[in-house]
Amino acid sequence: MGSLSLQQALAITHGTFEAGIQSNTAPLTVAVLDSGGKLISLQRQDGASMMRPDIAIAKAWGALALGCSSRKLAQDADARPAFISAVNVLAHGNMVPVPGGLLIRDAQQNVVGAVGVSGDLSDIDERCALNGIGFADLFSDEFAA
Repeated sequence: MGSLSLQQALAITHGTFEAGIQSNTAPLTVAVLDSGGKLISLQRQDGASMMRPDIAIAKAWGALALGCSSRKLAQDADARPAFISAVNVLAHGNMVPVPGGLLIRDAQQNVVGAVGVSGDLSDIDERCALNGIGFADLFSDEFAA
């Protein structure tokens, strides 16, 4: 399994913020985790509300913990609410199953980390995250809505 560097994490953050600026989003917060779920970078734009860091980290952590995007977790929560509820209990409430958390893959499709974005509508958060991943010349499994 590859590793995500600080420079890559900062590039993801920069690309995410640039996408947000171009889309005129609400202030965003970006959390980038390594493949083991440890925080590499956490940045929030001026004006981002106080819960945004926790939400961004939980979106990314949930994606890593279950090996899929937080959009997929939201779909699972709709289809299997008891399962996602039980998993969130096991995760001590550290999972937010809404779009905005994406796995980050290298060119060989190895999971090297995850990004979580919070601040605007979840679909917009996800779209900005995808732009950030692409800005860093990395990949994800999802395509934004």
